[in-house]
Amino acid sequence: MRKEVRILLLGDQDVGKTSLILSLVTEEFPQHVPLRAEEITIPADVTPEGVPTHIVDFSTREYLGEDHLEKEMIRAHVFCLVYAVDDERSLESTRSYWLPKIREINDLDGVARPVILVGNKDDQLAELEESPLEPVLPLMNEYPEIETCVECSARKLRNISEVFYYAQKAVLHPTAPLYSPDLGRLKPLCAESLRRVFRISDLDNDGFLSDYELNEFQKRCFNGPLPQSNLMEVKNLIRKYCDVGIIDNKLSEVGFLFLHTIFIQRGRHETTWTVLRKFGYTDQLDLSDEYLRPYLHVESGCSVELSDEGYDYLISQFHRCDVDKDGLLSPTELANLFSVCPNIPWGDFSSSVITSDMGWLTLDGYEALWALNAYLYPEHTLEYLAYLGYNSDTRGNQLTAVQVTPNRQEDFKRQTSSRNVLLCNVFGPPGCGKSCFVNALIRKTEIEISPDTGRHICINRIRFQAQQEKFLILKEVTVDPIDGLGQPSQQELLDKGGDCDLAVILYDTSQSDSFAQAVEMQNQMIVPSVFIGMKSDRATVKQDYTYSPEQYCQMAGLPPPLQFSALPDREAAQQKVFQSCALFASYPFMQQSASLPLGKIVVASVTVAVSGVALFFAFKYLKSR
Repeated sequence: MRKEVRILLLGDQDVGKTSLILSLVTEEFPQHVPLRAEEITIPADVTPEGVPTHIVDFSTREYLGEDHLEKEMIRAHVFCLVYAVDDERSLESTRSYWLPKIREINDLDGVARPVILVGNKDDQLAELEESPLEPVLPLMNEYPEIETCVECSARKLRNISEVFYYAQKAVLHPTAPLYSPDLGRLKPLCAESLRRVFRISDLDNDGFLSDYELNEFQKRCFNGPLPQSNLMEVKNLIRKYCDVGIIDNKLSEVGFLFLHTIFIQRGRHETTWTVLRKFGYTDQLDLSDEYLRPYLHVESGCSVELSDEGYDYLISQFHRCDVDKDGLLSPTELANLFSVCPNIPWGDFSSSVITSDMGWLTLDGYEALWALNAYLYPEHTLEYLAYLGYNSDTRGNQLTAVQVTPNRQEDFKRQTSSRNVLLCNVFGPPGCGKSCFVNALIRKTEIEISPDTGRHICINRIRFQAQQEKFLILKEVTVDPIDGLGQPSQQELLDKGGDCDLAVILYDTSQSDSFAQAVEMQNQMIVPSVFIGMKSDRATVKQDYTYSPEQYCQMAGLPPPLQFSALPDREAAQQKVFQSCALFASYPFMQQSASLPLGKIVVASVTVAVSGVALFFAFKYLKSR
């Protein structure tokens, strides 16, 4: 809704524009009328809608040219087009000049400024034989910009306040976006917006609004319940004119739309606008940026998670749409849940979370998808919370549904993580089993990677030490060798996967050169790491490296390498590995060796390596002798 209203009075000379303004302000008819009234500002606290209102007089006697007129018209929010009821020429001028000029200006900048047609000097009506409204009806039919026609008298102080009230109302509660007078029904965009409001307000998702739901709706929009007597009057009105408006004493969607049609037809546009604005709609009947995208500050190294309030609301939406109460959302139920949104926010979610055998969404999978969405796309998550109707006076806006975690580096310093969603980036040489490892998190064997993103990400809830429970995200990171040397650059590793809670470095226990490649990757990491030997169900070969994986991890202050098989019958062992990953990501201090401080690891490693090279050359020299 606008923060202020600017009213411009237009019309021919001597129709009483200036007199109307002065009569409003002084509450008496001026004896001496100036050429033009100065611009007047009515403070917010004395206007019916509580919005400052500026009233501007346009004088044809002080006409400064077409450019000046057009500038004033463009600045205006609404026009009061004044004619004298006792002067046919002034009415004809509205038809031949003023209304076409208004339409020209509106078309010029695409702003639909409404018009209040003001018939002044109605104290002269006694001398007229015909009704003063008859000549203006064709104009109102021809120009839908005309919101209403008001007859008044500046001399008798009759209907002066009404003129400016209707002008202000036409700006703050316009008819044009809501209703088509020609067709006598709501415009399609208005009806669509009200359907979304109805579906959000239908708390039990039965397709009707019960008395309880109507009262909750009333409290949300108008800050108080609807008295029972008023509720009965509304229902009786709907029953009288709409056969399917009330079913089993509940308000149907058809009845809800009919009720708002009646409000508008009876001049109570403000009721419909109050409802629409409470649910985030602008004057153009789209959802405002402020409603959809409140500013959320997220510093580098921090991430976004859903709060308890956010999870509670989203879980309630799951149960609301799980019509058959089987703990799953079928495609139909899922489409119903997101019927108030532009679309379903996830594509093929079966590649990221656990689903039923039929590919339907479980509650765990549903929660995991929202956790993943909040982590990867916080702004997108805020938008969809708004679409789903989270925003209300009791909950506030959707910022209460999320929380920003502390900086990850601070977690490393404190040697513990308070995060509830942990990101593990998965690295490893080609063919070591990265995809199989990630798939196993959601108990699946083969998954098609999205051609749109090329990313492979899975998420699942993991329960580990002392009944802790966190969401674990596994993201497969594929890096390319540089200059054909067989190893990626450090910058590429950092760019593609350096910002995470834990780097999971895989190697193939059945390939002798795999661990050496994995070590090269791990050496360039600046985050906690863990090695995992893949294909442990196969025969293990000796790794072609100076140290065994166990020796290297001990020297580097890392946990002993974990063993993993992606075979379906190893699910229990797989879960233990994922629990270990969650544990290491939650407690980075567990990465360090008890025997060597981290600061001495590199020195020790280099010393041993140099000694090894020296011994090799000494041995070669003695052998040649």
